[in-house]
Amino acid sequence: MSKAQATGNAPAPSHNQLDTKAQAWSALFSEPMSDLVKRYTSSVFFDKRLWQADIAGSLAHAEMLAAQGIISAEDHASIQRGMAQITSEIEAGSFEWKLDLEDVHLNIEARLTQLVGDAGKRLHTGRSRNDQVATDVRLWLRGEIDLIADLLKELQVSLVDVAEQNVEVILPGFTHLQVAQPVSFAHHMLAYVEMFARDAERMQDVRRRVNVLPLGSAALAGTTYPLDRERVARTLGMVDANGGAMVCQNSLDAVSDRDFAIEFTAAASLCMVHVSRLAEELIIWMSQNFGFIKIADRFTTGSSIMPQKKNPDVPELARGKTGRVVGHLMGLITLMKGQPLAYNKDNQEDKEPLFDTVDTLKDTLRIFAEMVGGQMNPATGKKEGGITVNAPAMEQAALKGYATATDLADYLVKKGLPFRDAHETVAHAVKAATTHACDLSELPLAVLQGFHPQIEKDVYECLSLRGSLNARNTLGGTAPAQVRVQLARHRARLA
Repeated sequence: MSKAQATGNAPAPSHNQLDTKAQAWSALFSEPMSDLVKRYTSSVFFDKRLWQADIAGSLAHAEMLAAQGIISAEDHASIQRGMAQITSEIEAGSFEWKLDLEDVHLNIEARLTQLVGDAGKRLHTGRSRNDQVATDVRLWLRGEIDLIADLLKELQVSLVDVAEQNVEVILPGFTHLQVAQPVSFAHHMLAYVEMFARDAERMQDVRRRVNVLPLGSAALAGTTYPLDRERVARTLGMVDANGGAMVCQNSLDAVSDRDFAIEFTAAASLCMVHVSRLAEELIIWMSQNFGFIKIADRFTTGSSIMPQKKNPDVPELARGKTGRVVGHLMGLITLMKGQPLAYNKDNQEDKEPLFDTVDTLKDTLRIFAEMVGGQMNPATGKKEGGITVNAPAMEQAALKGYATATDLADYLVKKGLPFRDAHETVAHAVKAATTHACDLSELPLAVLQGFHPQIEKDVYECLSLRGSLNARNTLGGTAPAQVRVQLARHRARLA
């Protein structure tokens, strides 16, 4: 955090009160910091959200200092009492955040010293704001990752709910946005469940590397005090799967590392990309040219000039916010690329993009879970869906574009024709159907047999949308039987 200047001739803090105009290094400087520099270097009005993590880290540090005999039991008790009062003040909204104290750490320390005197001044023994802020951000981010994991689960459950209701609904599957093959609408929804499941795995993986303790590294070189850093790590829950303390092993790296923030933002960016892909499809499907779905009015807006419009603002905004999160990732990478060891003031710029990434991702996941899965109506006690599926429109669209052409090729392969020859044969059949403005399934048997004599009456089963769907009954396929297997797997995984 910032090491701002202050007046060199300012009166020394009294035994029970820290002068809010003076910083810890005030005796070194001969002129006050300008108001412009105060505003430019201050972070308190955005990093104050770290207050719970800051207090938790300080209490764990104080407990260890007392256990090691570095501070007295009386000082430890005073620090606990003071931190309890500060917590109450912040929660009540009566705590005064002061620009002159520039960040969350000094604001809390100054108030603690006002409340408990010298015990508050002793709290900073064996640590620096460099390792303190690194610890605070890690503690805060760990909690946010846990909340994001819950929201990812919620969204997956919403998608599974919609899929379960639409296993037999036929949707045209697209490649290059051209009709390719028929798929189950549920199968399509479960593709996003797979994406968000991977996002949840990535978040948990990131959490392991976030959950490592920098505290005790001090400014950059460690400290001369006999700290028990492992004790602090265990107190803060910074442990591995076996309960072993997770502690940063190099003091220089500990205070300057922001890999964990970059890695989280990368995982968040990929998650937002998945949201954006879903958003794009919802936007397309809602348009009159497709008409596959309707999105509940509470997630749409109208036009100021065109009274007929219902605009998919939520999906569109999510698509836009994806660029915002990806931009934060690029910003953090650029922030770190030229920094020498160890801590530099540049690192103050890590918080706003990280905070905004967390806020944006949480808000987006929360609203998408509700928009996809619906919400409980207190009046009826029933869940009202956010998306209404137009099954007939989907099936009609699947009949366009000769979606079962591959099935005819597979049919011929099973008759002994090499696939490449079958592919060529079916291309001629599609050309004929195009000429006659009909589907392959509408071509008379005699016409089909003209393309290959082994085509028989049973070909019409494989040329039907339902037959095509049911035929793909292999692991991971779109056949309803396979989709139900996947639904059961996801239900068990998400229970």
